[in-house]
Amino acid sequence: DQYTSKHVFESLPDGGRIVLRRDPGDSAGVAQIRTHLQEIARAFAAGDFSTPAFVHMLSVPGTDVMTARRADIAYAYTPVDGGGEVRITTTDGEALSAVHAFLAFQRSDHRAH
Repeated sequence: DQYTSKHVFESLPDGGRIVLRRDPGDSAGVAQIRTHLQEIARAFAAGDFSTPAFVHMLSVPGTDVMTARRADIAYAYTPVDGGGEVRITTTDGEALSAVHAFLAFQRSDHRAH
């Protein structure tokens, strides 16, 4: 259940990060988060944003540019206590604006201020 996990969608000067966490005692939930974020990092790197489109039932802001400029954006998964993180980095200005638009939408829609 995505609503029982803590979501962070943080914009940073070189991109941003997505962090999902659960109670570390919930080993099954933590494992599910880690698997999900690894899949997200791979899909996003390939320009596949179908998961956010499905979850939000619309084309998520920024994803069209992130798809077109996928060669200019890196996605790195790292496990963290209770979950995982996907770090998004770019040096391309247009891609950076798209990443920030994507993260702002996610923050708002997931109420993860």
